[in-house]
Amino acid sequence: MDHLNYQLETMNAAAVAELLAYHDRQYWELNAPEISDAEYDRITERLRQLDPEHPLLSRVNAPVVSGDGKVRHRTPMLSLDKAYSLEELLTWAHKYCRSEEELLLVEPKYDGISASFDGVILATRGDGETGEDISGKLPLIELEAPGYTGRVDRPARGEIVIRDDDFRTIYANIRKKDGGTYKNPRNAVAGIMGLKDITEMLMQHAKLTLVDYALISKPVTVAALAEQWEELKAGFAALPYPMDGIVLKFADAAFRASLGSTAHHPRGEIAYKFTNRSVQSKLLDVEWSFGKNCLTPVALLEPVELSGITIKRASLHNAQNLIDMDLMIGDTVMVERAGDVIPFIASREAGSQRRSPFIENCPACQTRLVRRGPELCCPNEACPGSRLQLLAAAIRNLGIERLGEPTVAKLISHCGVRHLRDLFELTPLDVLKIDGFAGKSAANLIKEIQKARVVDDFQLLAALNIPNVGVNIAKLMLAKYPFDQLRTLPPEKLAEIPGIGPERAAAVSSAMAARAGELDELLGAVSLRRSESSEEKPTICFTGKMPEKRSFYEKLAAERGFRAVDSVTAALTLLVAADVNDSSTKLRNARKAGVKIVSLDEFLAEKNSGTAVVDTGDEFADLPLFS
Repeated sequence: MDHLNYQLETMNAAAVAELLAYHDRQYWELNAPEISDAEYDRITERLRQLDPEHPLLSRVNAPVVSGDGKVRHRTPMLSLDKAYSLEELLTWAHKYCRSEEELLLVEPKYDGISASFDGVILATRGDGETGEDISGKLPLIELEAPGYTGRVDRPARGEIVIRDDDFRTIYANIRKKDGGTYKNPRNAVAGIMGLKDITEMLMQHAKLTLVDYALISKPVTVAALAEQWEELKAGFAALPYPMDGIVLKFADAAFRASLGSTAHHPRGEIAYKFTNRSVQSKLLDVEWSFGKNCLTPVALLEPVELSGITIKRASLHNAQNLIDMDLMIGDTVMVERAGDVIPFIASREAGSQRRSPFIENCPACQTRLVRRGPELCCPNEACPGSRLQLLAAAIRNLGIERLGEPTVAKLISHCGVRHLRDLFELTPLDVLKIDGFAGKSAANLIKEIQKARVVDDFQLLAALNIPNVGVNIAKLMLAKYPFDQLRTLPPEKLAEIPGIGPERAAAVSSAMAARAGELDELLGAVSLRRSESSEEKPTICFTGKMPEKRSFYEKLAAERGFRAVDSVTAALTLLVAADVNDSSTKLRNARKAGVKIVSLDEFLAEKNSGTAVVDTGDEFADLPLFS
């Protein structure tokens, strides 16, 4: 029995309540937690055992912020009940679900400050019924909602966070009043939201993000939850947001509401909390691997077991993180798994023999490295390590899935590929020079490359690897201006687009001008497909267990102009079912709404015939699925 468990076993209800109140204050008021979330929850559960009706157990906590008065929520913003294992989640789901095909929505549990915007006032969750008016902080906040990134100008419920990428870049240069920097994204959010005057933060270009809860929402049936659980966790762990768990809720909103709530939490939702179990190891070395624009440190650890997995490597994020932690090779480290998936170093103790983890010269070209903000970078534009990562990233953005990084490296060394345009000049004979390729596989790769000659404009813009311009930002720009106009657009006009800002605008304008010749050659090799609003596209949904991953079928549908959605409504164009005779919720809803339904076999068969097979008499009855 560990110390905390022993302590709790010897305490009465009053003592446990006092301990819980102390840690509530440390976490919510002082923003200085002294114990892990898992330890806090153990104290809570012990109080529940000793005094189930204690008022501390039904209190909804929220961080202390500086606001402009109280706001009463139209709909209460309650906390969620917690689970720590898949088994607990399944028990909850089976307790309330109407059938094994009941649809759940699985969403990230963001680690920030819960807030809602009603179109006029931005308010924190507060005690669930009444929150704090924090509208004065709106100039710092960008909204990320389904199909939208920009200023907070529409109703939303979500979490105010600092994106991981923003914390690595923007917050490396932001100073608090005492001159220090913020140690982690959650402390930064709490600290900024506690400021009465945000002028200094605005001057330093601080940025917060309100992530709408509906932005990332994955559907899964109760029957399929166990099978898909690890894949879901891994997918969420890779997202660029601070998270401390995963939220599950019943997709049917009316059914979810009908389950009611306790004083503390709704019954139709539950939160799976990451345990972040830790284990002690030793930092043996640091390996510096290439990213698109920098070198990323990776810890090489003395092998240890953590949650049933042998851990030998862990993320170290960037150069600034090593400095902030004063981390040296030879130190004893505590390793945790973010989201129970990705290992990282949470803390360290100085070893008896220590040496610096930093390198001075680029491992690929031996150029002396430089610091750019929080990153360690190679300034050599011709560096083979950097060029490989940039080319591989560009290829991924074009959607050429067969070309992984090892094959790209071989194309560079054996076939002279240096730029995207070089790819389109390859022949099967060129690919046959690479180990592991035979006649058929070489032909298939060339076929996929040639297929990418017709490319969406946002894919091409993202493939240019302009810093902080990925697919979503590219879509925002190209929804406003066509690609050709974007090339000559003044940066101040581009900066007017919500969600872009002057820094991104300047980067795009500079890159377009500097790489004009390269762009002309590339545009001569591809046909650019103009983006259209995704809201205008016919919608498609898939249901049932299928041989390939869902993304495979959604990509096929996208090629024919469909927009994949996760749920069935009367506005849905087409539902594709693994078994049309099934009685799943999606199929029942589709039949009730009169939505066209086709089997997966019929959907795939249309690749050759070119038209849909179920005649419903609507305007999409003869809609081509494939060309």
